[in-house]
Parts: sequence; C-alpha cells; structure tokens
Amino acid sequence: MAWLYLVAAILLEVCGTTSMKLSRSFTVPAPTVAIFVFYGASIFCLTLAVQRLEIGVAYAIWSALGTAIVATIGIVWFGESATLAKLASLVLVVAGVIGLQLSSGTPVAPSDDAARAAASDASGG
Repeated sequence: MAWLYLVAAILLEVCGTTSMKLSRSFTVPAPTVAIFVFYGASIFCLTLAVQRLEIGVAYAIWSALGTAIVATIGIVWFGESATLAKLASLVLVVAGVIGLQLSSGTPVAPSDDAARAAASDASGG
C-alpha cells in the first residue's frame, strides 16, 4: 500500500507543479487554488508512504520522478526545449533513483511476513 501512496503523491505533485504554470503567476484563480490542493494532497500521501518506506528512498523517488514527469510535460505540452543534454539528464535522474532503490535493500513489495513482523514490532508484541 505504501507504494500506491507514493505513486499518488508523485502524480499529485505533478498536478500541483503543472498548475503553477497554468496559474500564470497566481493570476488565474482555478489553477492557483489547485496548486495548494494538489500539493497538500501530495504531502499527505507522501507522509503515509514514508510510514512503510525508507524516507530517503521515498523522497528521492517522489522528487526525481516528479521532476522527470514535469520536465516531460513541459516539453510535450508547453513546447519547452528538448535538448540532448536535457534528455540525457532526465535519464540520469531516473537511473539515479533506480540505483538508490536497488541499494536500499527495501523490497518493492514487502512480503506478508515482513509486514506482520513490522506490525508486531510496532505494537510491542
């Protein structure tokens, strides 16, 4: 479930950041309000995710994938430049997050035994 919260946090953060562009420096009301709604919901989901995931890994994935997705949206929908250096840098960001996840020892989907053990430890039993 923590991974679903993390995915939701990423998507909500992307919506919030895209709303920044659409708000035109806080001059368009709906996207301006959306910035705060999306970011609040994103932080809420991220908070739930870090209850089960390593905070360093969760935050790195949240920020890096959010950055990569927003950069892609900028290129595709807002006509921003897509230089070779920018595209290579985005690939490196994603590769860095994958490397961090692989080096953390945190399984992508913890087993039921691990979840029960963590719950038992948390409840003192």
